[in-house]
Amino acid sequence: MSRLHVVSGKGGTGKTTVAAALALALAAEGKRTLLVEVEGRQGIAQLFETEALPYEERKIAVAPGGGEVFALAIDAERALLDYLHMFYKLGSAGRALRKIGAIDFATTIAPGLRDVLLTGKACEAVRRKDRTGRFAYDHVIMDAPPTGRITRFLNVNDEVAGLARIGPIHNQAQAVMRVLKSPETAVHFVTLLEEMPVQETRDGVAELRAAGLPVGGVVINMVRPEILDAAAVEAAANGRRAAVAQALSHALERTGFGGARNPGLAEQLVDPLLTEAREHTERLALEGRGRAGIAELGLPTYELELLGDGVDLAGLYRMARELRKQGVAR
Repeated sequence: MSRLHVVSGKGGTGKTTVAAALALALAAEGKRTLLVEVEGRQGIAQLFETEALPYEERKIAVAPGGGEVFALAIDAERALLDYLHMFYKLGSAGRALRKIGAIDFATTIAPGLRDVLLTGKACEAVRRKDRTGRFAYDHVIMDAPPTGRITRFLNVNDEVAGLARIGPIHNQAQAVMRVLKSPETAVHFVTLLEEMPVQETRDGVAELRAAGLPVGGVVINMVRPEILDAAAVEAAANGRRAAVAQALSHALERTGFGGARNPGLAEQLVDPLLTEAREHTERLALEGRGRAGIAELGLPTYELELLGDGVDLAGLYRMARELRKQGVAR
């Protein structure tokens, strides 16, 4: 079973929400998970209705069965200070560099270094053990950059090759890549059943596979219910107005709104309803093509329904239960 779960997805697909739900799902039955944020948006804190996350691991939720979810917002500057202190013993000197802006300058001109620091902090949490020899966390979940940047973000060894071919930075990059390319890592993609997110997911999977990085599963998010049965879909698609009008008339009579009380109501409603039904059938066809494209990837696939009122804390737990129900924790 994977211990590092990297969650990516096109912007707007809900990748942060899915990462949070995955952390809850994997923490069930007494497990400990760490949810890591690397983009500085504090989206995790908002989802769990808590204060902004500091640069330290903090418990933010309890999962069903007594498991615990911890969270960490990784700051590149703070991570670089830790790195300088660890390898060069630059305690106060490192803080002085931060004050004059040297830390921000270094991570700006060498983005590969920034990614090594961000991924390195998460990989350290994966490897860390307590005094008894047990892993500190059963699972680490990273809310990673979007699909278009995920391969470059994770392929840190190539990114720093021109920056440092020997020395601590090079060694750190290699240590990170050993974790990222190992069987204990899985990169998951979050998508919607829409053309662009599905295509970006397919491209992202192809890029990861070409780079030798491990692909996990695909989470189809915000799935809308099918409100028409097969017969209704067929009638709407073929514009069978008379059949729809008759069915609508019978339905109105059963509910007490039709017949003599509202003559002609069914006739007034049939055209707007047919328009909506046609739009619905077009969406179903588009979603069918999206599902087929995802199925071609040959990856485990999970579906989460659209929560009409938005995602609050209760909705997050509901999504976690659904992911476990579909076997994401196996």
